[in-house]
Amino acid sequence: MIARRIPFTVRRLLTAPNNTHKSNLHVAASVSTHFSVQNNGINRPNEKPCRRLKSTSFAASQYEEHLSDIDAFPSIVIGSKGRIEPQGSFAEAQAEFLSPDPTTVESLSSKLLTAKMGVVAHYYMDVELQGILQGISHHQKSTIDTPFISIADSLAMGDHAVKMAEAGAESIACLGVDFMAESVSAILSRNGWGHVPVYRATSRAIGCSLAESAEREGYRAWLEKARRTSEKALHVVYINTSLETKAVSASIVPTITCTSSNVLKTILTASAQMGPELKVYYGPDTYMGNNLVSLLNAITQRSEWSDERIAKELHPEHNRKSLALLRDAIDVYPNGNCVVHHMFGASVVDTVKRHYEDAFVTAHLEVPGEMFEIAMEKSLEGRGVVGSTSDILTFISAKVTEAAAESEGGSTRLKFVLGTEAGMVTSIVQSVHTILEKSGNDKVEAEIIFPVASDAVMAVDDDDATNSDLAIVPGVSGGEGCSTAGGCATCPFMKMNDLDALENVVDMVISQGEQDDATLKRHLPPDRLSGKMLGGVNAIDLGTEPILFMRQFMKDSLLPDQLVRKISKV
Repeated sequence: MIARRIPFTVRRLLTAPNNTHKSNLHVAASVSTHFSVQNNGINRPNEKPCRRLKSTSFAASQYEEHLSDIDAFPSIVIGSKGRIEPQGSFAEAQAEFLSPDPTTVESLSSKLLTAKMGVVAHYYMDVELQGILQGISHHQKSTIDTPFISIADSLAMGDHAVKMAEAGAESIACLGVDFMAESVSAILSRNGWGHVPVYRATSRAIGCSLAESAEREGYRAWLEKARRTSEKALHVVYINTSLETKAVSASIVPTITCTSSNVLKTILTASAQMGPELKVYYGPDTYMGNNLVSLLNAITQRSEWSDERIAKELHPEHNRKSLALLRDAIDVYPNGNCVVHHMFGASVVDTVKRHYEDAFVTAHLEVPGEMFEIAMEKSLEGRGVVGSTSDILTFISAKVTEAAAESEGGSTRLKFVLGTEAGMVTSIVQSVHTILEKSGNDKVEAEIIFPVASDAVMAVDDDDATNSDLAIVPGVSGGEGCSTAGGCATCPFMKMNDLDALENVVDMVISQGEQDDATLKRHLPPDRLSGKMLGGVNAIDLGTEPILFMRQFMKDSLLPDQLVRKISKV
């Protein structure tokens, strides 16, 4: 086992026998029942319904009350020559592992190369794990052409896994939630690498409150209504859903997957290509869907958005009238959200307005409307961005690059409110340091502001810790993965992936004993669709179809002919 001073983990929360959070985290903000698909040929008779958590609105209300008294958020100041200055205990907990221990990096890197194992991790991994992985990536670049490490968004994780397999990786560790491992495995299989196993960091289920909202019976009922009532319907489903959700959805109504980066382009193109009579059903992320409607509404209401500007900057076949028609043709699923992004509400926005008027504001498309609106207003002025994790990283990097190129004389500090999961700070720090190092500018700083309470951390006993050596765990003291004192910028489900868990999987792959093989099988992704049929179609093929439609759309900027025929019922 790699020796480390303080593990950054929620393991104790997940394993303590009498801990009240155990069931909440273990079922991963689960639902009362999974998507009922018995009538479509998929039966899971032995699966017990998961206990549903209390509404996130309760935790949100407590969080909002606390934030109303906050004058300043915690932050991390990033400077030249690797300088990092955390402000507040939450930021200190985030910053602690941004500079990984070289011995740990070298040890795990060596093991991964011995195991011929690649690692694909989501941006929302905790900072300890991300710091180590980035250190390994740099370490491997000196020995191999394609490092077996990637930190990316959920869509790119599968692409990077394929590249690793092509470079010789014989297995992949997927650090994320279960649907991500499932998708990575499916993408590998589609590209001829189905024999490369994908292992999760833990044998336990790693759920996702947003993905599971699409597995409720209500989601299927919503789609069934779409099929009955719409002559020309398109279901645009967020990529962050299970393969089963995609398969069942595609069996009911024509479906294409989207990401937070391409969702706007997807619905704009679909409307232009299929005509104003197209009804667009967006789900399961309620905030993202409502934010898209708000964005279209804002554009149609603003005089500076002329038909010419819309055609130039949004879509050549759209104008104010067509956008208004599209806005009214979008039906958003009303009951889906992410427990992390759910917490960026009115009080957060109030604090941003009162104390961070000079800051750039970034917001993931999944955040509540209040946070989205202030970021949208800022984006129209060139002082903010709304979009995906990649969009946010690109925006911050671009602004720092501009400042590094222009700054003369006195120092410049750029402030960025980070309206998404705090785990992104690792990639942001790396990008800013790289930009400042290349520019040679030591006058520019970037301050990353976390819209949470400064004291939003909790101490947790660790198996290897002494009484005076406690693990710091930001934002997990609330029963829904969010501290009622703030700190809801961290995802408790993603934090079920930790460094020890990854090392254990690597060790089992290396030893490959009989007992290890049996244990590794429990680390494989969910396999709920294998051998199943939906309407006479292989369920796995049906589940990957919306992803392939999106891939083709991203390549051609048009809906694929097969999808057009399905929508037109030809």
